[in-house]
Amino acid sequence: MHRPVIGIPIGDPAGIGPEIVLKALKNEKLYDICKPIVIGDYNVLKAIDSVAGTGLDFNIVSQPEQGKYISGTADLISLDNVNIDELEYGKVQPQAGRAAYQYIVKTVELANSGKVDAIATTPINKEAIRAANINFIGHTEMLASLTNTVDPLTMFQVYNLRVFFLTRHVSLRKACDLVKKDRLVDYIIRCEDALKRLGFKRGLIAVAGLNPHNGEHGLFGDEEVNEIEPAILEAREKGANVTGPVPADSVFAQALKGKYDAVLSLYHDQGHIATKTLDFERTISITIGLPFLRTSVDHGTAFDIAGKGVASSVSMEEAIRLAAEYSTGNREQRSENRYETKRRRSRGTAQYREQRTEAREQIKTDQRKKP
Repeated sequence: MHRPVIGIPIGDPAGIGPEIVLKALKNEKLYDICKPIVIGDYNVLKAIDSVAGTGLDFNIVSQPEQGKYISGTADLISLDNVNIDELEYGKVQPQAGRAAYQYIVKTVELANSGKVDAIATTPINKEAIRAANINFIGHTEMLASLTNTVDPLTMFQVYNLRVFFLTRHVSLRKACDLVKKDRLVDYIIRCEDALKRLGFKRGLIAVAGLNPHNGEHGLFGDEEVNEIEPAILEAREKGANVTGPVPADSVFAQALKGKYDAVLSLYHDQGHIATKTLDFERTISITIGLPFLRTSVDHGTAFDIAGKGVASSVSMEEAIRLAAEYSTGNREQRSENRYETKRRRSRGTAQYREQRTEAREQIKTDQRKKP
């Protein structure tokens, strides 16, 4: 079995990134599906290892091909760019922001040269980046700039639910104004193409509705009638496999059960709430449209617990796993490779189904009470 090389920058050294990377690499099953190469600082990792107690050996290399990629060993490209004596956990520091940016730059360099197949990123701190006089608001913007990519797509995945976003970091009021036919057509076509690139042959996308019950034919909101439905029709004429609009209170549950390959969410929280309520730790952000695949944990630097050895690596493990699986380009193999499936289902999908059943029973009870 081919094991893709996954580049892992450690993020802000004052946050939990270094810790969750080391803890993730304790999971020996990851080495069955990929070759993880860490891009960071040896002194930073050694310091947090003494707290977290992972007991990993470090193999410092200059190129990914020099890695051992065996369980119990962290293969590391060390940039040696942090003064460990001045580093303070849980605080915004220019040197931490600068280091985090340099890890990303190095990782992108490796990906662009074909030395890593995909990257799995850890949290950075926007304030620290700004304090270092680096003018990006986040990972996606950095990666887009470093690769000369215009408007890459973001997709969230948790279990069998995949969600794209028409809008992201804008106010809700502005997000509603951005629900326009031309924008929707463009995103629908790009999202379907992204699914095909990930190996989904059907590539069926459901567009979520914006208003309650899709606006009830214009009774309370006309975006569905004036913008969304015409966009779906035009996208179909151009060959897209798309349906909708589907009311937002049901589309995510239907997608989770496999009715659709992905949902196009119309605004930030519409999709975030759906995925993170299902399983916060296993909701992974995937950036598509770059010259390489990028996955990421969808939590922050957690300064409140940084340096204490108590951070969970579940999300990091999932980000590495998805990077490995999607970079193989083989959907059947991905399905067979899902390790810890029973534990994930018991904690996530089963709980979701139980809650959904309870909600249905409550609806029936309420209906019986109506005069």
